[in-house]
Amino acid sequence: MSYITIHGKARLIAPALLLASLAACSGKEEPAASAAAPADTATAAPAPTPEPAVSAKVQSMDVEQLRDLASAALRDNRMYAPAGDNAMEYYLALRDKLPDDAAVKSALTDLQPYTLIAAEQSVTRENFSEAQRLIALIEKVDASAPALPRLKSDIENGLKLVVRRTQDETDKARRDAENRAKQLVEQQRMAQQQATEAAAAQQLAARVEAARQEAAREESARLEAERQAAARREAEQRAAAAAAPKPAAAPVLRAVSTPAPRYPADALRSGTSGEVLLEISVGTDGSVTDARVLRSNPPRTFDREALNAVKRWKFEPISTPTTTRRTLAFQPNQ
Repeated sequence: MSYITIHGKARLIAPALLLASLAACSGKEEPAASAAAPADTATAAPAPTPEPAVSAKVQSMDVEQLRDLASAALRDNRMYAPAGDNAMEYYLALRDKLPDDAAVKSALTDLQPYTLIAAEQSVTRENFSEAQRLIALIEKVDASAPALPRLKSDIENGLKLVVRRTQDETDKARRDAENRAKQLVEQQRMAQQQATEAAAAQQLAARVEAARQEAAREESARLEAERQAAARREAEQRAAAAAAPKPAAAPVLRAVSTPAPRYPADALRSGTSGEVLLEISVGTDGSVTDARVLRSNPPRTFDREALNAVKRWKFEPISTPTTTRRTLAFQPNQ
């Protein structure tokens, strides 16, 4: 279902026509206050005669055709829409032809709440034409349905709200146009003022440009001096680096004893696997002097056992203490 889109004067006329149509359907006269409506609304053409709840095409069908189409509409969930091809209209036409048929009456009773909800939703969406069509179906099913007065009142109030909102939008558009006209006058005045100031600005710009060029020349000379100084420092640093002794290579670690870590009982029972990356400090005697966890997955599950294991590791003696990294993997099937 789509919203009603209204533009310009039509936005004032269309809600008024629907209001008149609603009054005609409910048997009420328009209040006297409607005489004070805007001129566009007062001179609008008379409201069209409301369409019948059940289309003439549906009314002309025979009983068997109506039964088949009603059943198909229910299967396709076309309970009340689209107009002219829905279960409500087919069953209403069947009731006209078979007024004592209990199955038809029961179907209409079952369909009425869905149609009522759809009518309320159409009012909320301001789709008043669709709401009036659905109300006509409800009224034909049961002219004394308790929800009818409220629905009709909601449509009337909604249409009045649309008219008021449209009038407010029209007034706002007029004010916006007046403001734009004032802005245009102000822009023209500012343009004249800017033209008067342009000559002085050009003279000032010429002086500023001359000063900028002079500053740029000075900055360029300063940067060139800094570049040459940096080049000299870089050359001196390269020479000093070439003369400096090369650092000794890190000693090679040769493992003597690397007992495997104990598998945590909880992790073993749950079948959890993972790994731990450690940083190990090795002294000159080949023993591990320190160890810390750099990364573990899952976190903290295997950390303690991994640390306990590597602290018992032993390597061949080395010339200088060193630091290395080792990854311990934990697999429950190993």
